[in-house]
Amino acid sequence: MSSSVREVSQERPSHSTTVKEIILENFMSYEYARILLREGLNLIIGPNGAGKSSVLLAISVAFGQAYTERSRKLSDLIRRGKDIARVSLVFDNSAKAGRRPIPYSKSDTFMLSRYLKRDGSYWFEADYKEIDKSEVVRLLKEFGINPDNLLIIMHQGMIEELGAVTPQERLRMVEEAVGFSEYRQRIILAEQELSGLVGEESSLLQLIDNANQALEYWKQVYDRYQEKRRLMEHRDLLAKELLWSTEAKLSKSLQAAEEKIMAKTRALEDLKSQQAEVSADADQTHQTLLDKQVELRKLYYALVRAESEKAKDESAKNAYRSIKEDLAGLSTTIDDLLARGSDKNVNRLKELADYIARKSSSAEEDAQRRKTELDREVSSLQPEITRTEDLIKRTMDSYVSFKVKSEVLTYRIRVTESDLHDLERNAKEYRSELDKMAPELEKAGAKMETARQPYEVSEELKLVSAHVQKMQDVPDDAEKIYNDYSGNIEELKVKLAKLQENKKSMLTELGDRKDVWRKAMEDLMESVDPAYQAVLSAADASGFVKFEQADVIEDAGLDLYVGFRGGAPTTLDPYTQSGGERSVALMAFILSLQARIVSPLRAMDEFDIHMDPKNREAMFKMILSQMKQREASQYIVITPSILTVFDRSAHVITVQSVHGSSEVKELK
Repeated sequence: MSSSVREVSQERPSHSTTVKEIILENFMSYEYARILLREGLNLIIGPNGAGKSSVLLAISVAFGQAYTERSRKLSDLIRRGKDIARVSLVFDNSAKAGRRPIPYSKSDTFMLSRYLKRDGSYWFEADYKEIDKSEVVRLLKEFGINPDNLLIIMHQGMIEELGAVTPQERLRMVEEAVGFSEYRQRIILAEQELSGLVGEESSLLQLIDNANQALEYWKQVYDRYQEKRRLMEHRDLLAKELLWSTEAKLSKSLQAAEEKIMAKTRALEDLKSQQAEVSADADQTHQTLLDKQVELRKLYYALVRAESEKAKDESAKNAYRSIKEDLAGLSTTIDDLLARGSDKNVNRLKELADYIARKSSSAEEDAQRRKTELDREVSSLQPEITRTEDLIKRTMDSYVSFKVKSEVLTYRIRVTESDLHDLERNAKEYRSELDKMAPELEKAGAKMETARQPYEVSEELKLVSAHVQKMQDVPDDAEKIYNDYSGNIEELKVKLAKLQENKKSMLTELGDRKDVWRKAMEDLMESVDPAYQAVLSAADASGFVKFEQADVIEDAGLDLYVGFRGGAPTTLDPYTQSGGERSVALMAFILSLQARIVSPLRAMDEFDIHMDPKNREAMFKMILSQMKQREASQYIVITPSILTVFDRSAHVITVQSVHGSSEVKELK
């Protein structure tokens, strides 16, 4: 067996279960019923209208069907006068070979229920816990049960529908029923993938052609981009040179400014030192001047005092001389008086006059002596005054000279300070410019030495920038686009080679999968066709099953051929055979498949409606024979017919309508 067959076989149900009981509550004609089922054949019989078909309908509803042939609305299935209905299926979940069919349930039974409400709503429950429909679908898929497949569950009147399907639809039904759907799905997936690869190959070829055309265009753009990039690199280099040239100029200017600042600072300090010395000299000269002026005033005062004393002494001398003269006259008079007589008073007057004369002479002598001294003093003061005045004049000249020199130094200091301020401001501006340039300089990288001035570099930069501007239509990502196209073309070529390799592998894989599928179908036909012929022979008919292969799996089909009463087999269709003949052929086909159907539950309702008694009896014999061979499976057959063929292995359930309500009963 190939790997594909093994893989699909592993996906077929590895465990199965049976329905032990059906519970109906307010469902159609059932008020409440519990219908026990067994493995093997469960035969439901009863008159028309008793509620037999409702049992199979209830199973389909529990399996998730949204509507049925009897009703387009699920709410119409609720018993008249009731608001809610329930259908429950009790599955056998006892462990087999150490494993339960429904492993997440730990009970020996598993109940699946569906509730229908009059307002159209419904819900599912699994062991009394609400679940969604997807869980139901997943569970049924695990068991290989599809309630919509007529080969698994065929409702009343659907035998004709089964006969009217196309060979392609019939083949798909068979594949699903026997678990071969995965074969088809794998082929379809492979065909889809191959189709995708072919489409992708075509797209890749077109892309490569378009990319080559685009590459030619972008090659031209790329060549221009190369020139633009060269110009841009030169522009960037010039910008860097301009930056470092500006930095060099600023650094030199800053250095020159700092050197001038140092020179000006030293000159300022020297001027201030000179000014301090001149100021000190001026102060000292000024103090000397003041001292000399004081001294001159003292000399003038001494001269004035001496002249004043001299004048006083002269006046006193003159006064004393006058007194002496007067006394001389008085003395003569006194002498005359004395000569005439000696009057005591005259003597006293004589004594007084002599005394005064002596005193006057003494005072005159003193005055003359002081005058002589004062004359000497005045004589000594005048040269001193002249000398002092001359010294004061020279000192004043020195003081004025010092003051002028100080003012000149003050002016020079102000000028120097102004120059120093300007230099410091310029240095600050140079530093500020350099600081502003620091991030750009750091970003620019290593310092570039250049002997050119900034204006020279700037002129060339303008010229190169103008050339770059003329090429602004060249996109900046031209290189990326060109490389992308080049790389994409190579990638596309690699991808194309890989895709063509994958396409070749997929063609081989598709062929292998088709071979596996054909082999599986041929093996199936080898077992189904003899069984089909055997069933037909029991109804005095002949025929065969033909597997119609095709290059496209969707066109492949399964044809049934049948002939009655010795006639040559012809294709089964709704027009050639009678209703009874079609029913016989279809039942023969269904029975021939039973050994291969994977679903543990199979059901059919009134398959014999068009059969004559002979064929009906023959079909039931075949059904009983088939069921005995596969007692592990569960079959539900519904018929209104009165059967003459019974077998104790069949579990017979009768359905009767009692006072408008369906009731079931087992025949022991």
